[in-house]
Amino acid sequence: MILSKIPYALCALGLSATVSLAEGELTPTVFGTNWLAQAEHGGFYQSVADGTYAACGLDVEIISGGPQVNNRALMLAGKIDFHMGGDMLQAFNAVKEGIPVVSVAAIFQKHPQVILAHPGQAESWEDLKDLTLLIGDNGFSSYYQWMIAEHGFTVEQRLPYTFNPAPFIADKEKGMQGYLSSEPYAVLKEAGFEPNVFLIADAGYSSYATTIETMAATIENAPEKVACFVDGSLTGWYNYLYGDGAAADELILAANPDISQDKLDFAKKMLLEQGIVDSGTALETGIGSMTDEVIGDFYGKMVAAGVLEDGLDWKAAYTLDFTNKSVGKEIKP
Repeated sequence: MILSKIPYALCALGLSATVSLAEGELTPTVFGTNWLAQAEHGGFYQSVADGTYAACGLDVEIISGGPQVNNRALMLAGKIDFHMGGDMLQAFNAVKEGIPVVSVAAIFQKHPQVILAHPGQAESWEDLKDLTLLIGDNGFSSYYQWMIAEHGFTVEQRLPYTFNPAPFIADKEKGMQGYLSSEPYAVLKEAGFEPNVFLIADAGYSSYATTIETMAATIENAPEKVACFVDGSLTGWYNYLYGDGAAADELILAANPDISQDKLDFAKKMLLEQGIVDSGTALETGIGSMTDEVIGDFYGKMVAAGVLEDGLDWKAAYTLDFTNKSVGKEIKP
């Protein structure tokens, strides 16, 4: 981990102003994740653990999400400052509902949603059309509608997914939705084989994921705080992926006793191998990259699939003012 570079990198990248935002005292800042602590949150925990947030004046507390927790609602209520968004559909729906939530960076350049198949049953994306697919209700109403519209999958071949891999493991004629770093790991541990894994992003599902969201009022009233949090987070992700993430993993394990170090190691390996965080335009403008072109392309696909209505002011869902500045990029080997 290149800790010695962090304070200098922050100042060199325009954060010298935010160092003074606390005038010697750290500004309390709360970040809510959208699920239990895991490697997919690693860069944020990294910046807490190694002092990156503190270097520019923020005392960041990370509050885990989970099945009974709605941290986005807490942000809307003014209880937390930043929230980890899912994909851009959530951001578009906020615009539709008149909720002033704005995405300010996208940690995942590729959506980590996958479809799993038994080895030998589906060797390509097209082969998945020959299987019965276990897809949850949320997936059916979003990315599966795109799979139908753009790739010719059918409603009839879909069965509800109950977040239990047993039916998939028992039946080679079934495929199953999953999260890149979760279901493949579970199948390997429970059934002893590595499933074939197909990223929907590689088939054209072009949404960013794991975004950083905040309220429009926060951007207007405390832009230096937003800049500090975003830049600190992006630096943390470079250090977590390419440096020593042990201190971040320790915080994650403490926050989520149900996770294990081998699960964290597997997830980080998947993030790196599949270019989930560091690919696309992020290779040029840094982790956290967003572009009008990518977001507009995804919006168009969701309209074509009937997931969203045309005419939405989709550009109100995000701002490019705080990203695309190669923050932390020098840390990458």
